[in-house]
Amino acid sequence: MRETVALDDFDRRLLDLVRRDNLQPARVLADKVGLSESAVSRRLRRLREEGVIVADVAVIDEARLARALTMHVLVEMEREGTGVLDALIDSLTARPEVQAAWYVTGETDFVLYVRVPTMEAYEVFTREVLNDDARVRAFKTLISIREVLPFDPARRGLR
Repeated sequence: MRETVALDDFDRRLLDLVRRDNLQPARVLADKVGLSESAVSRRLRRLREEGVIVADVAVIDEARLARALTMHVLVEMEREGTGVLDALIDSLTARPEVQAAWYVTGETDFVLYVRVPTMEAYEVFTREVLNDDARVRAFKTLISIREVLPFDPARRGLR
């Protein structure tokens, strides 16, 4: 389990601001949180070094990249063991179609967020990754009809 990091109110406000837009210059962040630019830079560097800020990423509109179909795939493993689990995770994370994945409890072992341009591409993905893998007992596909609540990294209450 990861060690927790002590945060003060300035850290929390900085994290809230960079969660919304991580391209804001330190001087702008400093004005918004009431610290000097150098203090903001030091705090952000520390938050990155301590692993609180894991990555500076861009949120991509996948539909504009011809990945128009979204699938949520529920995967049930044949059996679980550390080596088997790690090998399956490696095979899933190596595929560009898998945009996100969660290891979960219950009847399903993994929930995959998969983006593909066509149903044919999804069929290729399932054949190569799920059907031919002896570690996979079964999978169920939920096809998204419409995104009703888009991913928003700035959404409050999800800390």
